[in-house]
Amino acid sequence: MQRTIQTILNAQAAMDGAGVKIKRLSLMRHALSDPFLMLDELRSDDPEDFIAGFPPHPHRGMETLTYIKIGGLAHRDSMGNTGKITSGGVQWMSAGSGVIHSEMPLREHDRLHGFQLWINLSAKNKMKTPDYRDVTRDEIPLIPLNGGQIYVVAGTWQVDGQTIRGPLDKLAASAHYADLQLSAGAHFEQDIPAGHQVLVYVYDGEITADKPVKKAQMALFSQQGKLSLRATQDSALLILHGKALREPIASYGPFVMNTPEEIETAIAEYQQGTLVR
Repeated sequence: MQRTIQTILNAQAAMDGAGVKIKRLSLMRHALSDPFLMLDELRSDDPEDFIAGFPPHPHRGMETLTYIKIGGLAHRDSMGNTGKITSGGVQWMSAGSGVIHSEMPLREHDRLHGFQLWINLSAKNKMKTPDYRDVTRDEIPLIPLNGGQIYVVAGTWQVDGQTIRGPLDKLAASAHYADLQLSAGAHFEQDIPAGHQVLVYVYDGEITADKPVKKAQMALFSQQGKLSLRATQDSALLILHGKALREPIASYGPFVMNTPEEIETAIAEYQQGTLVR
C-alpha cells in the first residue's frame, strides 16, 4: 500500500525578520501536517533581500530547525550559545519555556538559500528547558542512490538496505528530515512508521506520487503506507515525517502553545522581561 497525496500547498511570498524575503508554507491549520507548524524557504542572489536578517526575537513552545544550502547565518541566544552555520550545515533549537535569539546573515556571502522548519512541542514539553545544537555539513550523512543522493539530517532512514541515522536525534515528535536529489526518471521509496505524517516540499524540479508536485509546492500525504516518489525532471526536495500530536494549537507570532491563556502569559512575560527563566 502506498501513501497518496491528500493536499497540495503552494508556498506564498512573505517577509519576516527585519525585511527578509521568504516563501512560506503555513501549516498550523492542516491536520495532515501535524506536528509541523511552518516551513520557510529563503532563497536569493541579492543580499538586499536578506542581509537585514532576524534581529533578537523570542520563542516559546516549539522548535526550529534551520538548514542552509548556500550562504551562512550567525546565531546568538539567551542561553549563551553563539555559532555559525554555513553551506550544508544545520542548527536546531528547542525553545521550550522561552528563548530570545537572533539569526543574522554572514556578510561574506552574497547568496543565501536555506530553510527554517517549525516543529510543535507536546503540551507536556512546552515548558521544558531550552536546548540547542549546531551540526556541520561533514556530520550529515550523504548517501548515493541509483539516480540521486540523500542527505540524512534527522531521524533513521532505510536507504538501499542500510539503516542511516541523522545527527539530530532529539527532535520533538520523533521528527525526521531528509534532503533528496533525484535525476529525471529516478525513483525513491521509504517505509514510514505507523502514526507518522508525511510532508514533501519540492524546491527544484517536479516529482510525482499519485499526482504531480511542482517547484515551491508541498504535498501532504495520507496516513498509511509506503512513501513512493518519482522525479519527472531533475529535482530536489525535502522529506519530513513525524508523529502527530493531535493537540490544540494556540499561536501568536513566535509563541505556540495550547490555549489562548498560555499565549497571553507568554506575551506578558516577554514584555516584563521574565520569559527567559
